[in-house]
Amino acid sequence: MRQSGGVLLVALVLAVGAVFAIMSRDATPPPIAEGQVAPAFALPSFADGAPVRLEEFRGRVVLLNFWATWCKPCEDEMPSMERLHLQLEGKPFALLAVSVDAHRDEVKVFRDRLELTLPILLDPEKKVANAYQAFRFPETILIDAQGKVAGHFIGPRDWSSPTYLEKIQALVDQATGG
Repeated sequence: MRQSGGVLLVALVLAVGAVFAIMSRDATPPPIAEGQVAPAFALPSFADGAPVRLEEFRGRVVLLNFWATWCKPCEDEMPSMERLHLQLEGKPFALLAVSVDAHRDEVKVFRDRLELTLPILLDPEKKVANAYQAFRFPETILIDAQGKVAGHFIGPRDWSSPTYLEKIQALVDQATGG
């Protein structure tokens, strides 16, 4: 009788331990970190609906920005992103502005009002935003020419300021061997 009580106690301890382990385990992967390979994706281009794949930009520095039309800080940040896009045009650099808006027409009104020419991609189901754990819009990932995360920025920035332009230019120079 005493032996079966000991077995029962061990089984109970193991069961409680297993439940605790399952409940305390976080299923969320760790946040995107510098040096990590940027998750691959394909999203439709706002311009023509053609799929745009991150792998197409290997060899170029990529500034991947997640935003929404309803986000005032995103709107405030967009003119500097447009300036950065124009400043680095023709260099091994790509700026990809990923809208998480549910409706394409909202994106069109926003783009036209701000006179944006930078590439806009559509992620209405937030699949790519979720893969990058981006939910604090605007949120931006800087990816080097080898496809690794070189920076992660939460909140709006003046992307055309010397601080960010120098950081991005240094990565562009590495990409060209300069």
